[in-house]
Amino acid sequence: MVLDLQCIPRNSAAFGGLIRAVTSREKRKLIMKRVPISFLAFAMVAAVAILVPTVKRPFTVLPIVQAASGCTNASFSGHYGFTFSGFQLQSGKSVPFYGAGLGIADGAGNFAATFAFSQNGALPGDRYIVSTNNPYTATFTVNSDCSISITATPGSGGDNAVGVIIGGGSEVLATAVSAPDTLNLDLKKQ
Repeated sequence: MVLDLQCIPRNSAAFGGLIRAVTSREKRKLIMKRVPISFLAFAMVAAVAILVPTVKRPFTVLPIVQAASGCTNASFSGHYGFTFSGFQLQSGKSVPFYGAGLGIADGAGNFAATFAFSQNGALPGDRYIVSTNNPYTATFTVNSDCSISITATPGSGGDNAVGVIIGGGSEVLATAVSAPDTLNLDLKKQ
């Protein structure tokens, strides 16, 4: 049974005065009460959603990172395969530059290698697009914290680099510091 409340006069004695028509003013008051309550409920749910993950993972102080110690020039010795990539200035433009090679470090501060490279995206007429069997010689210094400085022998056609020795000499990661090139180097012991 459906009861149409609009046909019952306001403050009617029908049904023992239990039912009465709701005025538009009373409807507005009811809506106005629901909006702040809904907003408050939403804010509480959002606060819980933000705080719960924080409580599960308490704030901690990160440990201080220290470099390895005990490296010497002897830490960089043996045969290495390497790759490099980055950008090189050619004909006034910075172009992608990639290469790979083989090198020998003597553990006493000397490094010699041969490498090949390609210049990806070179414009026609550029001199160096692909080159193989390029010699490279350098001296190096290894610090006790396992950082390394590699200085190209003048005229060897290479860049100077700085980096770090990893895994007791099993790998060297370095970046070129010769302007205007931007190259990264990864040497892996064979």
